[in-house]
Amino acid sequence: MTNAAELREMSDEHLVLTLRETCEQLFRLRLQAQTERLDAPSELRQQRRLIARIKTLQGERAKAAAAEPKTEETPKT
Repeated sequence: MTNAAELREMSDEHLVLTLRETCEQLFRLRLQAQTERLDAPSELRQQRRLIARIKTLQGERAKAAAAEPKTEETPKT
């Protein structure tokens, strides 16, 4: 299980990869839940929460990037 501190240390590309893998794992777990009994039903909740953490962190980073002032200044005439 990845906690929030570990997620914050990851690069943007690594977060996207982790999100993709987690979504695929959640899909497989949902299929398994429908077709047979799960060994650990709590795994569904853990995967959903991990996806939410990653998306929240991506949103925070996008807001921070948008809030940063542009370094290039237009020349005044």
